[in-house]
Amino acid sequence: MSGEDAGMNPCSGAPAVEVRDVPAAGMSFRCRLSGPAGGEPVVLLHGFPESSAMWAPLMALLAAQGYRCLAPDLRGYSPGARPRAVGAYTMDQVASDVTALADVMGFQTFHLVGHDWGAGCGWTLVQLVPERLLSWTALSLPHMAAFGKALRTVPEQKQKSWYMAFFQLPVLPELALGAWALERVWRNAGPDEAADYRRLFKPYGARRAVLNWYRAARRRTVVYGDVAVPTLFIWGNRDVAIARAGAEDTARYMKGEYTFLELDAGHWLPREAFGRIAPAVLEHLRRHPVPPR
Repeated sequence: MSGEDAGMNPCSGAPAVEVRDVPAAGMSFRCRLSGPAGGEPVVLLHGFPESSAMWAPLMALLAAQGYRCLAPDLRGYSPGARPRAVGAYTMDQVASDVTALADVMGFQTFHLVGHDWGAGCGWTLVQLVPERLLSWTALSLPHMAAFGKALRTVPEQKQKSWYMAFFQLPVLPELALGAWALERVWRNAGPDEAADYRRLFKPYGARRAVLNWYRAARRRTVVYGDVAVPTLFIWGNRDVAIARAGAEDTARYMKGEYTFLELDAGHWLPREAFGRIAPAVLEHLRRHPVPPR
């Protein structure tokens, strides 16, 4: 972590992050919560292959500013929310889990932050329930239609997304995932975060479940179009998975307030560029408070 990025680390007196199971949608989700009960709600959605543990530093910072934060381990990642069928992992169903959790927590409206596949779920919520969102922050993954177009037509994006085809194979990706993730993704994670990932990905059934997100992605259940929710999109120009084409094309779908922040960073923005994303996220949230009644 650079000196610039270290400068936004939450202070030692920041509120603690609580981990507990929350029942919703007929399942049980392992969730991290932080901040005062009456604070403006912020829901944070993790990517692959991570868990809600990735959000602990940002949650502590936001909680210290008075926000009430909820970060669930999403469908497939939570042991109590792990259906076997591939068809149970379409994006509309994953998004419905988030609204169900928000209902349980009493969040009528909320800010939304997502990274990687969590951003894919977030773009889905933006499409399906825009009236519930105060603001939307996407990290790394562009608007889903922009990304889909790039995946079909841009050679650079096709090359970067090679692993998506590999993940369609049976069994082999499950066998490879543990070693691949540990060596390539988790190497810069803190010890508590890495331990959480090792526990999560140890069972074969957990690896199968999270890979089913990719396998279900070919079953298109949502049409992605224009966005009116106030949106902040942060993309790293050294992203190993996302090419520039989709990132820049996202602007064409934005019909409301939109901010595009390009960083000289890679894919794992919450870890690689915390000191640059954290103030941008906080500013975005502050610009869109809960309207007075």
